[in-house]
Amino acid sequence: MKHNKWLTAPLAAGLSAALLSGCGAEQGGGSASSGDNVRVGMSDEVLSTDPAAGYDPGSWLLFNNVFQSLLSFPKGSTEPTPEAAEKCDFQGGSKVYRCTLREGLEFSNGNPLTSKDVKFSFDRALKIADPSGPAPLLATIDSIETPDDLTVVFRLKTPDATFPSKIASGAGSIVDHREYAEDALRTDGKAVGSGPYKLESITDTEAVFSVNSGYRGTAETKNAGVTLKLYGGDRAALSKALADNEIDVAYRGLAADDVASLEASAATEDQGIEVVQGTSAEVQHLVFNVNDPVVGKLGVRKAIAHLVDRDALVQNVYKSTATPLYSIVPAGIAGHNTAFFDTYGGRPDAAKAKKALREAGITDKVKLTLWSTPSRYGPATDQELKAIAEQLNASGLFDATVQSVEFEQYEKDIEAGKYGVYVKGWVPDYPDADNFTAPFFGKGNVLGNNYQNTTITGSLIPKTSAAADRASTDQDFGRIQDLVAEELPILPLWQGKQYAVARDNITGLEWTLDASTVFRFWEIKKS
Repeated sequence: MKHNKWLTAPLAAGLSAALLSGCGAEQGGGSASSGDNVRVGMSDEVLSTDPAAGYDPGSWLLFNNVFQSLLSFPKGSTEPTPEAAEKCDFQGGSKVYRCTLREGLEFSNGNPLTSKDVKFSFDRALKIADPSGPAPLLATIDSIETPDDLTVVFRLKTPDATFPSKIASGAGSIVDHREYAEDALRTDGKAVGSGPYKLESITDTEAVFSVNSGYRGTAETKNAGVTLKLYGGDRAALSKALADNEIDVAYRGLAADDVASLEASAATEDQGIEVVQGTSAEVQHLVFNVNDPVVGKLGVRKAIAHLVDRDALVQNVYKSTATPLYSIVPAGIAGHNTAFFDTYGGRPDAAKAKKALREAGITDKVKLTLWSTPSRYGPATDQELKAIAEQLNASGLFDATVQSVEFEQYEKDIEAGKYGVYVKGWVPDYPDADNFTAPFFGKGNVLGNNYQNTTITGSLIPKTSAAADRASTDQDFGRIQDLVAEELPILPLWQGKQYAVARDNITGLEWTLDASTVFRFWEIKKS
């Protein structure tokens, strides 16, 4: 499947700024707007206004603010709680999930929102199955029943305890069945939802959102609306817009150097600009094609794992806007361990790398090409891959070079198996260890590296997926991480930090930057 959630370079960058104090009021329903309109800028595009098609960070930002889901992630939490629903729970195991809707829900056009719309929204996404859409997240749905206007019952093909988290994401957006075709995407650029905001207009450069006065849910808006400026990947333009006071907040896309210099500058405070740091579960990996004649050899992969210096990459390339990552499940996500640190250590070790190669019968320098793409993962990606090549070559064991291609060709070549080593980034759909394991392994996985492990796919993933008590999965997720560290189909590099840079009259941004990846317009206030 085509998965647009693969990203990135660390989001807007910075070093270790303290959070803005913020005045985010407690959630409590209603949309009593106050304050002024807030101008937010980001370098991402919004690729779709239709939840059946969008699977990119820009589109999900729109979905999370314009549409309601049955459940949502409260600020600072990775546990979904009721939103459009009054309550939801599994019925005896993890195969039947029942939700009761809030009474009196309405779409922004005044139409009532009932169980019919919920069923329609999920059936529609699955029927359209757009290659750039979220249908894979909903693949465990077998059937949906609506015994009355306020009740929805999901019957699942297999036990799926992560289903609540999946439908709390952008994939769970509820649309008006009167406004959307059941078998075709909406193409007029409009969006009709029941969330805290209404989409008034959208172009390639700007999206305008107003407060939805008819919204009924857990969010309480703290502004009069949001104007989202879109800079189409032009990070310099985004930085200039903030400096020129054309936007109040720069969210996604400032380069590490830009924000590091902002933060280090003694004049920053005088300029009225502050850096807000939050948590993030965004990760980046080196991926190894296990069918490749060179890195298909485990000894070569082990040697690379012993030589990559994550600390140097984070400090020199990303200016400390990320942290070293030593497992496929990032820190802050339940079940995380440090399997790669435990197996290969935290510092380069040329002697162990040489031993791994010699034990594999390799005595010559290993010729290797590292493949990169700056157009998707940011301009620092080429620099990062060059730094890794230099680290490998400094050992005297490798002759590594870097090739960089545009993203469209990059994806085609990966699918065709042309690359041995390449880079991938991942922004989670939902904050559960399942989303860092299930999409990565088995046939048709998003890595495209030909790695298969039947213990992982046939036993451990089904077992963790079925466990309603997520805390009980830690041991099995630990086993998955240990197996990946042993067999090395990928090498985790870094975990991003999440940043926004804002003018000092903006508060509440700390409540928009957490591992759920939900950028909550309603928490931002301009005074």
